[in-house]
Amino acid sequence: MRKGTLFLIPVPLADDAAAKSFTPFLVETINLINVYIVENEKTARKFLKEAGLKIPQSELIIHDYGKHKRDGNVEHFFTQLNKGQDVGLMSEAGCPGIADPGAEIVAEAHKKGIKVVPLVGPNSMVQAIMSSGFTGQSFAFHGYLPINKAERTRKIKELELLASKHLQTQLFMETPFRNNQLLDDLLKTCSPQTLLCIASNINAENEFIKTKSIAAWRKEQVDLHKQPTVFVLYKP
Repeated sequence: MRKGTLFLIPVPLADDAAAKSFTPFLVETINLINVYIVENEKTARKFLKEAGLKIPQSELIIHDYGKHKRDGNVEHFFTQLNKGQDVGLMSEAGCPGIADPGAEIVAEAHKKGIKVVPLVGPNSMVQAIMSSGFTGQSFAFHGYLPINKAERTRKIKELELLASKHLQTQLFMETPFRNNQLLDDLLKTCSPQTLLCIASNINAENEFIKTKSIAAWRKEQVDLHKQPTVFVLYKP
């Protein structure tokens, strides 16, 4: 029996960024699918409506893989795919599989011989690199840095050394309500010449993206509290 295709469907990064996030192929695709695996059902339904879904939402089958629904067994997500139905995978924001637990769904799809098709859409890490002015030839995304202050400081020093030694762009993030603490540690730990790009609220109306040296950032007051932010570090 022919298996279905798993489409990886990006979701807008901000509430007011829907129009910036859709492509004709994405709109066409969601109107050919009525089964979804999603990180957040409420977010997914909102996105599908904004994107121009014509299928009645009452006819959709939505599997939730949010943090309260994960038990390590993903087999039940593949019922329709194994029967030949196409399925869409959606994160809560941005691209599924990147800094997102949907990666385990994609990994299992490959093991089962299911075709995986990534759709074009917003990704905060890629857009942060694009707008930083740093090299895109070599970069690394480290996700969340340690919560413990001493461990976080050691990690920052390690990333600064990697940036300098390999001329490699270093990307990382923090839970939005701890952004200011992370920024404070960066300003205290990094050398004045190190470059830092702060990419906050990407695609939103209040988007804030600036690249400056650590020395220059130390002279500027920035409040990143509860603002989704990607930090990009480089030391040429």
